[in-house]
Amino acid sequence: MNRDEIRATAGLSVIYSLRMLGMFMILPVFALYARDLPVPATALQIGLAIGLYGLIQAALQIPFGWLSDRIGRKPVMVGGLALFALGSALAGATHDIHWIMAGRALQGAGAISGAASAWLADVTRPQVRSTAMAILGAGLGVSFILALVLGPIVAGFIGVSGIFDLTAVLATAAIPLVIWGIPAAPKLPPAGPPASIRAALADPQLLRLDAGIFLLHATMTAVFVASPLALEKTLGLAGNEHWKVWLPLLLVSIMPVFPLFRIVEKRQIAKPMFIAAVTALTVAMLLAAGAWQSKTGLVAALFLFFLGFNYLEGALPSMISRRVPPERKGAALGVYSSAQFLGGFAGGSLGGITLGHFGVAGVYATAGALAAIWLIIVGTGASGLAVADRAIPAPEHTTN
Repeated sequence: MNRDEIRATAGLSVIYSLRMLGMFMILPVFALYARDLPVPATALQIGLAIGLYGLIQAALQIPFGWLSDRIGRKPVMVGGLALFALGSALAGATHDIHWIMAGRALQGAGAISGAASAWLADVTRPQVRSTAMAILGAGLGVSFILALVLGPIVAGFIGVSGIFDLTAVLATAAIPLVIWGIPAAPKLPPAGPPASIRAALADPQLLRLDAGIFLLHATMTAVFVASPLALEKTLGLAGNEHWKVWLPLLLVSIMPVFPLFRIVEKRQIAKPMFIAAVTALTVAMLLAAGAWQSKTGLVAALFLFFLGFNYLEGALPSMISRRVPPERKGAALGVYSSAQFLGGFAGGSLGGITLGHFGVAGVYATAGALAAIWLIIVGTGASGLAVADRAIPAPEHTTN
C-alpha cells in the first residue's frame, strides 16, 4: 500500500472502531438494564430495542450509499456520525424504554457502512483493495471482542446510560478524522437514482455477491447465538471470560488472511480460493454441530470458521467495487450493506428459534446449512468470481 492507501485504511478502520465500540458494549448488559428500568421493559421491547438498529441500518444503506455517489462520501459520513451520536445521546438521557427505542432507531439512521466501503474502494488500487477491506473488517471484529469484555466492566462504573453517552462522545470524536484525516475521494460524475440503484439490483453477479454477504452474516450471527452456551458448557468459561477464546481466535485467524490476499492477486486464483473459503465455513459449522461438546472440536471448528469468515469479509466488497463504475460504487455497496445487516437480523432470529427447539447443535447445523446454500450458489452461478480474477471493464455510463 502507498501512503494515501494506508491513511485511508487506518482512518476508516479507526472510525469504524470508535463508532462501534460503544455500540457493541451495550449488547451483554442491555437486557438486564432494560428489565430494571422504572417501568420494566417487556421481552418484546428489549428485542425491538436491540434489533431496531440493524433494521434501520438495512433500510437506509441503499439511499445513503446512493447519496454518497451524488454529494460525496465525506458529507454523508459526517451526517451519519452526527445522527448516530444524537441517537446515542437520546438513549442515554432517558429511562423510558420507548425513548430508548427511538434513540436506537436514530443510531441506526446513521447508515454509513456502504459509503465508507465505497470511499475505501475509491482511494485504493484493485491489487490491495481486498487487504484494505479485510483490515477494515478485522478492526470491527477486534472492537466487537473488546466490547464484550469491556461492556460489563464499564457498565459497573458509569452504568448503561453512561455507555450510551460514551458512544455519543466516540462518534463525535470520529467526525474530525473524517473531515481532515482521510484522503479525499476523487470527484465523480453523478449517477441518477433510477439508473444507479436499478443497475445494482439488476446485475445478476452483484445480486449473487449480495446473497453471499447476507448468508455470511446470517451464519456469523447464528454462531454467536450458540457459541456463548457452547463455551460455557464445553470449556467451563463464565460469560466474562469468553474473551479469552474470542480474542486469540480472531487474532490468529486473521494473520494468514493478508498473505492469502497477496498470493491470490499474484497468481489470479480468486475463484478457487473463494470456493475454498465458503467450503471452510460449511465444514466448520458441520464440525461444530457434531463435536461442540469436545474442547478440541469446538475450538478447531471456530478457528476454521473465522479463517473463512475473515477472508470472505474482505473479498466480497472488493469484488463489488470492481464490478461497478466509480460513480455507482456507493449505490452498489449500499445494497450490499443492506444485505449484510438483513443477514445479521435473519441469522439471529433463525438461530434463536433453532436454539429453543434443537439446542446448540441445531444452531450450528443450521449455520452449516446456510453456508452450504451459499456453496451451491457459488458452484452454480460463479458468484461474480471472474470479477476478482481480473478487473473487468465497468459497465457503460449512461446519461440519466
